[in-house]
Amino acid sequence: MKPIVYRSLFAVAVLSFLAACASPTPYQPVEKQFGYAVQPLESDRYRVSFAGNSLTPRETVEDFLLYRAAEVTLDQGQDYFLLVDHDTERFTTFRTTGSGFGTFSSFHGSRFYSGGFAGSSFGTSTSRPSDRFTAYAQIVVRPGEKPEDDPNAFDARDVLKRLGPNIVRPAES
Repeated sequence: MKPIVYRSLFAVAVLSFLAACASPTPYQPVEKQFGYAVQPLESDRYRVSFAGNSLTPRETVEDFLLYRAAEVTLDQGQDYFLLVDHDTERFTTFRTTGSGFGTFSSFHGSRFYSGGFAGSSFGTSTSRPSDRFTAYAQIVVRPGEKPEDDPNAFDARDVLKRLGPNIVRPAES
């Protein structure tokens, strides 16, 4: 076989492997920087987060965060949780594809980074944004009935019941 054929076969194999691995972040503990994390802050207060990869939609990241908060609540023998503080950060990376050397730029939360190679760009290239989201919350877990007049109060069992059908867990190996 000619060298060009070997390179083509190798490229197809690599692309097939990457396509098989390319999927949204499943509901799982943090693994390779993506997934959920929980940090106890006080006996009834926790910091919960969920980080998704660039294939995980913002809504999914936020749903997984609420689902984890509900699990933490029930694990602590409590019934509802209060979202005391919460935020979702968007991290945008601009991916440049094409021929030639060039520069790269990325926007992470409120910070902008830029770098590249010596010299200016040449050839044909395309730059596309790629977003990923991380949701954070501080929760306080409580026993008893959820206060009906508090929009930041969530019944843990109700959250699990409503969001449960949409929770995607890692595939069994």
